[in-house]
Amino acid sequence: MAVVNLPDSQGRSLPRRWRALALTGISLGYFMVLLDTTVLSVAEPDLASSLATSTAGLQWAVTGYTVAFAALLLPAGAAADKYGAERLFRGGVAVFVLASLLSSVAPGLAALLVLRALSGAAAAACVPASMAMIGRLYPEPAARARAVSVWAAVSGAAVAAGPIAGGALVGAAGWRAVFLVNVPVGVVVLALTRSRAVRCPRGARAIDWPAQMAAGAALALLTDALIAAGARSWGHAAVSSVGCTVATWAFVGRERRSPSPVLDPVLIRSARVRAVLLAAAATGFALAGALFVLPLLLQEQRHLSPLETGLAFLPLTVPFAANPPLTGRIVAARGPRLPVLTGLSLLTAGGAALACTVLADGASLWLAPGLLLTGFGISFVLPAVVAAVVDAAPVGGAGAAGGLLNAVRQVGATLGVAVMGAAATSRPGWSLLMSAGVCALAGLVFAAARPAARQR
Repeated sequence: MAVVNLPDSQGRSLPRRWRALALTGISLGYFMVLLDTTVLSVAEPDLASSLATSTAGLQWAVTGYTVAFAALLLPAGAAADKYGAERLFRGGVAVFVLASLLSSVAPGLAALLVLRALSGAAAAACVPASMAMIGRLYPEPAARARAVSVWAAVSGAAVAAGPIAGGALVGAAGWRAVFLVNVPVGVVVLALTRSRAVRCPRGARAIDWPAQMAAGAALALLTDALIAAGARSWGHAAVSSVGCTVATWAFVGRERRSPSPVLDPVLIRSARVRAVLLAAAATGFALAGALFVLPLLLQEQRHLSPLETGLAFLPLTVPFAANPPLTGRIVAARGPRLPVLTGLSLLTAGGAALACTVLADGASLWLAPGLLLTGFGISFVLPAVVAAVVDAAPVGGAGAAGGLLNAVRQVGATLGVAVMGAAATSRPGWSLLMSAGVCALAGLVFAAARPAARQR
């Protein structure tokens, strides 16, 4: 049953329309974060040509954002719980808009990479905070599941709009134009979230910054090692691998004795939550890897224009906007198990179909079905895993839970771009088949995990 009126921190009743407007603003914030990733995917060849960069440099233009995003999601989630989720959210949106404006006039690759990392940091401030804000607006699990489906549908529209808008903008004005899309969206988000409906109380939990920094360093060095290996820069890869090992060792050592661990023990001890996190990582791997590999394949090997490439992605993007409300109703009624298993199965089939477009001669007819299966798969998994993790979060820990979920998703996305991008230089078909294998493995693990009790 949906909650009609929610008391604010002073006990006053909030009108339903205030919560609806706030939910729209929160959803558009995530829309903006996703749009920045998908709108850039079709601009890759133009960006590489304009800045005279290699495949490794192009990967960093994409993963520089993702690495900063993933590395800072955990501390951002903890900061949302400690300082107030809506404060962090609105600050992140403002910085994101500024970084987007500066990216549109970046003079070279180095400046663009710095600005992409800044955008990733700002995005990290937005996403776990948005999940905590939804939990504040809709405390009842069934109503929250439906609200999450709205959040996922609006944000999923970014995937639908991104490739087409990106293709049109690149064709008309070049890759720099894609960053300007974020400016009006960010202004609207700031306007809609100026409401007491989204004000969240401050918490008292301390943040272990050394542990957070060690975790971020480990992720960044791992990604750098994978990209260097894909470019066959073995010395660079070896140095980064050693650095990653040292950072991981430092993180584990600090985490064991920390009074405020980065990874919430309540969540990590649950086998079911671990299976949900693996499903989220596999979904990020498949989507980010495909969005990196397919535009290069379509534009460089099949000579499609940026706009034609964006239109070719329509079968992938339409389910993102259309399917989440159905997923929300299923989660509210039966829990996340069925949507997650269905989604991972569809992602496995979609990855295999996309691989057939490259591995089999004259198999272009597999492209649209493969993209459609992938889109439906992700749109089943995403709202379900969000609802599952937020439901499992301890009181006052929704931000940290959201940070953990999205950090895992972005780790998967980072590895998807790095690993599939490296494989795509010589074997693009096998790189797409790789995503099918990852999703199949995640589905088996999730199916074996014991279903969690439903919260009412």
